[in-house]
Amino acid sequence: MAHQAGGRRPAPRPVPETCETQAYLQDYAALLESLALPSLVVDHRWDVVMANSAYATLFRGVRPHPTAMPGDNFLRFVLFHPDACEVLGEHEPGWCLPMLAHLRAALETYGHDHELQAVRRDIALDPIMEAAYRQGLPHWMRAVGEAGTRIDGAVRLLLHPDPRRGPTECRIVDETPQTLRELGYRRLTMVLRDTRRAAAPVRRPRRQRSTAPHLTVVPAAQD
Repeated sequence: MAHQAGGRRPAPRPVPETCETQAYLQDYAALLESLALPSLVVDHRWDVVMANSAYATLFRGVRPHPTAMPGDNFLRFVLFHPDACEVLGEHEPGWCLPMLAHLRAALETYGHDHELQAVRRDIALDPIMEAAYRQGLPHWMRAVGEAGTRIDGAVRLLLHPDPRRGPTECRIVDETPQTLRELGYRRLTMVLRDTRRAAAPVRRPRRQRSTAPHLTVVPAAQD
């Protein structure tokens, strides 16, 4: 099992202290690792509980980041890592806005979760991202409807580091078994599609290390 993707090994996630549960998760990790497609298991915070080697390979080129590594928390990676746009094609409309929608839904359900609140505070520190969350997100959700915010079945663009793939569409498939669901986990697999079906994206320049990552699709609110 690959517990990391381009960064340090995260601390193990807490799980119920039963031998049966631990054994199940170990066996499930072995199952995950046997897959050739990028696959990960996340909790309601988008903390990465486990991920396979194909997932680690996808993000092998990202630089270290103190809080937003893809092997630690996928939500934070999408929103805050300056290299996210180097791997996640059409980064802002295809990944950031949907993840902001998932954050909003999670906050409605787990309003007292300290980690989710911390993500919300970090968004508030960036005026453009805050404008996207408060103003752009509701408008986008009205435009795309419920289907546009759904994870299962969504087609997203990846900029795969393997030169044989390059820009590649993937379909995200939610294949969470009942046991994982009862633990509060969700299993997501990125099904890589034929590269001939993926439009070539316009790659944005890599951000400098000193530049704080934020959204640009929604302008800052005017006074």
